[in-house]
Amino acid sequence: MTTPDVMNGANFPLNSFIGHEFEVREVPAATTGACKSEDQVCRSTSFVVSPGDEQTFTITKKFEIDFVDDKVKAEARASAIVKSCQEEAKRKLASASNDATKVQSAMDDLVACVEVEVAESLAEANEELAFQAMIRKGMASQMENYTCADLSLDTTPSLEDIVWRSKRDKIRRNVRVLLDRPASRIHVIEDFISVDECKAMEEAAKPRLHRATVADGKGGSHYSESRKAMQAGIRVPWEREAKGDPIARLSRRVYDYTNHVLGLDIQEHGQEDLMSIQYFGRGANDTAPDQYTAHCDGDCDGLLHKTGTRMATIVMYCTIPESGGHTNFRNAHVHVKPRRGNGIFFSYIDPETKLMDTGFTEHSGCPVLEGEKKIVTQWIRLGVDADNAWDSFNTRTFEF
Repeated sequence: MTTPDVMNGANFPLNSFIGHEFEVREVPAATTGACKSEDQVCRSTSFVVSPGDEQTFTITKKFEIDFVDDKVKAEARASAIVKSCQEEAKRKLASASNDATKVQSAMDDLVACVEVEVAESLAEANEELAFQAMIRKGMASQMENYTCADLSLDTTPSLEDIVWRSKRDKIRRNVRVLLDRPASRIHVIEDFISVDECKAMEEAAKPRLHRATVADGKGGSHYSESRKAMQAGIRVPWEREAKGDPIARLSRRVYDYTNHVLGLDIQEHGQEDLMSIQYFGRGANDTAPDQYTAHCDGDCDGLLHKTGTRMATIVMYCTIPESGGHTNFRNAHVHVKPRRGNGIFFSYIDPETKLMDTGFTEHSGCPVLEGEKKIVTQWIRLGVDADNAWDSFNTRTFEF
């Protein structure tokens, strides 16, 4: 029960769940002891929480429920659009009589009228969504440093826990779904990379390690303070896959899981090398720690996917630092604490429409303060093959 009672004209917020039913009872006036119905009997009514958003339940003077949510608002707006156009169409049809040309013209005008009104409504809605996204991203940006500085912060609670069973090694792996949108998915897969696979990648990387670079947008790459780490690209020895090569085995698992989630039948041909990336902590007082500031691995503009570009990533933890090194998806309010053997899968494409993410998978590698962070990363592309490998598309997505 509400305490105190909800007075006439007041608002009362409810934190509830779908299907929850509430009863509203009229309370007699303190002065007369009577209610405001014609027979002065106190009235009651009820309402049920629906699946819609922005729900408002208004108790009218007749003690009836006036319900509004986002769907009701949309239907009312659509009805208003059709009504205004319909009235003009009726007027033209009345004067058209049996003239087929005029009838067709009136119908065409009706369609055109609705199209214009709908376009204007969509433009208004898109402007509002863009504004809200700007505010959301601005707040996330301001919170970034505080989130990374909170070393006690654990992995974001999952929306759903599922199990993936690989058809190849028959192992059942627990998967924590942290974000599940058509063009933006974030999964944490437990025990995705084994100790021997980590060791094989680290050994292969030793003679090749160099300072990490970022794409320069002109077809090449350059050093940047936004990304401080060492890295080495490791070619996958597919010719030794049948003999159980650990690197080939790991890479195959990457594509198997990607296809399991997205169903795009991604093949290994023409894909980027596996990347061994290593970050080193130099103490909490380091003014320029190893880290990777917020970025998108592929396009995150909401536009159609460009052939040959990235659309998913898997990051696998081999060595975790004593302090720091978390992965933060600031716009999705998702935070992942590193755990040895785990993998983070995130995709930034809608496999049905091929539209890209709008920034929910933008992420950062928080500063490594103490110890070492060693990860294996695979960037996965759509539209590459043996004849059109990943490096035939430069960082501006033009094919050479």
